[in-house]
Amino acid sequence: QVQLVESGGGLVQAGGSLRLSCAVSGRTFSTNFMGWFRQAPGKEREFVAALNWWSVGSTYYADAVKGRFTISTDNAKRTVYLQMNSLKPEDTAVYYCAARRASTYSGRGNEYDYWGQGTQVTVSS
Repeated sequence: QVQLVESGGGLVQAGGSLRLSCAVSGRTFSTNFMGWFRQAPGKEREFVAALNWWSVGSTYYADAVKGRFTISTDNAKRTVYLQMNSLKPEDTAVYYCAARRASTYSGRGNEYDYWGQGTQVTVSS
């Protein structure tokens, strides 16, 4: 099993920044991709960003966050980060960290195997 624990959410004004962290423990060697997803009230969960633990530079972003968000990892700490800059009110959501065992990229939440409990991000206008 793999355990994921997110932290770093909070309330921020539009234009501000937040950094989310996802601490990964357990059978981490069995995972290849780490992703961030979000779900706003009344909306479906959507892909935000993903990376491959083992391939530096293999990062993927949703169009809505490209150029504003950056996903990164500290492999030694088994932690994945989501740096969010230039935040907008429409970025308000619960953000989830997820892990995928397969070695190919996917932006589909149902293709990720492990999930964290989520952290709330609220952006005020």
